[in-house]
Amino acid sequence: MERFLIVGLIHNSKEKEEKLSSLLELKELVRTYGGEVVDMIIQVRNKEDPAYHIGEGKVKEIACWEGFDTIIFDEPLKAAQIRNIEEITKRRVIDRRDIILDIFAKHARTNTAKIEVELARLKFLLPRLTGKGNELSRTGGGIGTRGPGEQKLEKDRRRIKERINYLEEKLKDIEKTLDIQRKRRSDLFTVALLGYTNVGKSTLLNALTKSKSYVDDKLFATLDPLTRIGYTNNGKKYLLTDTVGFIKNIPHQLIASFKSTLKEASFVDLRLLVIDLSDERYEMQIEESMNIMKMLGIDDKEFIYVFNKIDRVVDSLPLNYLKEKYSNSIFVSALRGDGLKELKDMIEEMILRKEARYYNKISVRD
Repeated sequence: MERFLIVGLIHNSKEKEEKLSSLLELKELVRTYGGEVVDMIIQVRNKEDPAYHIGEGKVKEIACWEGFDTIIFDEPLKAAQIRNIEEITKRRVIDRRDIILDIFAKHARTNTAKIEVELARLKFLLPRLTGKGNELSRTGGGIGTRGPGEQKLEKDRRRIKERINYLEEKLKDIEKTLDIQRKRRSDLFTVALLGYTNVGKSTLLNALTKSKSYVDDKLFATLDPLTRIGYTNNGKKYLLTDTVGFIKNIPHQLIASFKSTLKEASFVDLRLLVIDLSDERYEMQIEESMNIMKMLGIDDKEFIYVFNKIDRVVDSLPLNYLKEKYSNSIFVSALRGDGLKELKDMIEEMILRKEARYYNKISVRD
């Protein structure tokens, strides 16, 4: 098992609590990846070191430690910083974005997801190659060094750009097919499950549709979107889709590449934003989910806050506060079944509202 040392940088001690929360999430990412975290450290600096991120002295100190194979930073690193730190520590150096991309690659099952992951990886790799080229231009020693090095990098960059263009065209074709599929089922009411990773979306899908999709207590256990048929308490039929989970500081390349998958949430009639109420960081989940929804252009669409895992909540005070703060909310336990009847009633209310609008349009035409 690969052993990891997690490193985070803050600019003052007031940021420590928030950073610790982020490092704990990164620890979960490492666990999902299949690695083991041996230690976590937080370095306090007024500003980032442009060459070593956390400072050359701290890097040299870490180099003397034992018991780990890889150093993973919570913050994004530049190509030059990675090389400088690796040169001193003699260990592999990565950041949060690398491990998220690795997890996505590991969990991609459908052809669409695999294309999206590869596209994100290449878009992520390209600037790092460019960084190496710039460094060779500065430090190269003329004939036999700088020239051939730059030529190889330029070939690598050209191949990557060609592959990116090819994959983007493939995704356009996939989007056209998805658009045709959406038109075929336009007569059915559609619902999408959105939210942070590992908040219980797959469990909720199973509970509402009586299906048996894969569930695991890991981040990004399911990556590919899954659609199932659900019914309200009075037998109204609808389609329910589980989408890929969100996470803090998710690489922009992934958001861009997964738009064809996440785009599904743009076309549905209703979005259920699922939040894990048993997680102390549930407010951060809401904030990050809303940020990503804004990036996707769906933050103004109709949605319901679904606060899940109430069976794990002992104190009822947060529930009362959230009920007042979010009027369009419901509290459920997907695992135990609490609140699911009420949630189905809310979905049915939306279905009836859509049907009423449809019949009103017909009446106006007549």
